[in-house]
Amino acid sequence: NMSYEGLLYEVNDEIATVTLNRPEAMNALTPKMEADLHRAFDDADADKDVRVIIMTGTGAAFSAGYDQGAGESGRKKTDPTGLSIADYLEAWQRGDAKNVEKWSHMWKLGKPIIAAVNGWAMGGGFWYQLAADITIASDKAVFAQPEVRHVSNTTYLFTALCGWKNANRWALTGDHFDAEEAYRIGMINELVPHDELMDKARALAARIALVPEPAVRLNKAIAMQGIQAAGVNAALILEGTLGAIAHSSHTDYREELFEKQRTEGVRAYLQMRDGPFQPEPMGPRSEKGRAAKKS
Repeated sequence: NMSYEGLLYEVNDEIATVTLNRPEAMNALTPKMEADLHRAFDDADADKDVRVIIMTGTGAAFSAGYDQGAGESGRKKTDPTGLSIADYLEAWQRGDAKNVEKWSHMWKLGKPIIAAVNGWAMGGGFWYQLAADITIASDKAVFAQPEVRHVSNTTYLFTALCGWKNANRWALTGDHFDAEEAYRIGMINELVPHDELMDKARALAARIALVPEPAVRLNKAIAMQGIQAAGVNAALILEGTLGAIAHSSHTDYREELFEKQRTEGVRAYLQMRDGPFQPEPMGPRSEKGRAAKKS
């Protein structure tokens, strides 16, 4: 029985389900958890009894992204205090350059990954559902890259998949958008009632599993290696460089944000960062979402 940090892994009827399982932290990814996620993908890929992989989350979130408060390691990388400019740039460049490898890894697997987005998909969580081969979302799903509001990067995957107008609308604001909008802009394959999400994901996985393995493996490769050969790979290498510049472009405003986090904690930091953007245009933090909560 394989053990993974912060993940549940099970195989049923030729389907491996990988569930992000830190509901108390909205399934925020720690470095170990992310490494284990990719190990789980490899384990599923190597298992002859598995034909399709489903990735989902426990609780209210798919994943809220990278854990900002994950002890000292999380803070040290983002906080420039006491670091030389060179050391700060190095920390970001090494990290940001790795993203292209993560997505390439998912695309190189012989088995397709279906992301079943059950709730909040923010930051890194937003990226993982973009990188999946197929995405099905619950009507409770909410998507955003709010980290751009504290000087951070978007991903070219968004532009490649949804076009630059859509990518710019959401990536230049960090605004929340709902599953209906995600479906409208072509980011997700299907929008389903929340309580039907896993049934629909498994039904699709079962249909894929009916197709002979060589056809699935090679046709996934035609799509995903093809898109890399057609230029997405080069764009992601560029993104690694520009992302590192974005991440290390420390401003007086971001220093104030960090000071708020150091003295008053993550919640106060998020309120300072996101407060001016509320109400959001869509989702639970929109005027409509708040009204629905009250009723």
